[in-house]
Amino acid sequence: MVAYRIDRHSGVATYVQIVQQTKQALRLGLLRPGDRLPTAREVVEATAINPNTVLKAYRELEREGLVEARRGLGTFVRRSLGATPADDSPLRAGLGAWAAEARAAGLDREDVAALFAAVLDEVFPTPDRPSGHPVHPDHPSSPSSPDNPSSPSNPSSKPALQGGDPS
Repeated sequence: MVAYRIDRHSGVATYVQIVQQTKQALRLGLLRPGDRLPTAREVVEATAINPNTVLKAYRELEREGLVEARRGLGTFVRRSLGATPADDSPLRAGLGAWAAEARAAGLDREDVAALFAAVLDEVFPTPDRPSGHPVHPDHPSSPSSPDNPSSPSNPSSKPALQGGDPS
């Protein structure tokens, strides 16, 4: 069973935190189809949040087809998400080693999250974030930034190298 942790200082709505944590548990295989989610009462007792907040999160998960409420029985997982590698997979071990290396290099959790998100945006581009483009438009290396000499607004310059070995 999943145990929800609520961060009241995160700026993220409490019900959204419950939805996100449930989805993460589904992706990691901690929750599987047929598993019962904690009752609203159990979540309220563990987190001291309003029961309506829990119910709102569960309704959102139900709307997305991830869980189903069974009157008198509880809320049950209908389907899982993704294909996250198991705890003993080489991918997870490599990511763990990378995270330890980043920590040893002096990066904190937020630094690592930002770096990882930037790499994800490069490797898994979305229509709103094409591959190779920084996330923040006011970032000095942004393609549209006047501070960037390889900016499209400066056609006389050569394009900047993106990643890889500069040699």
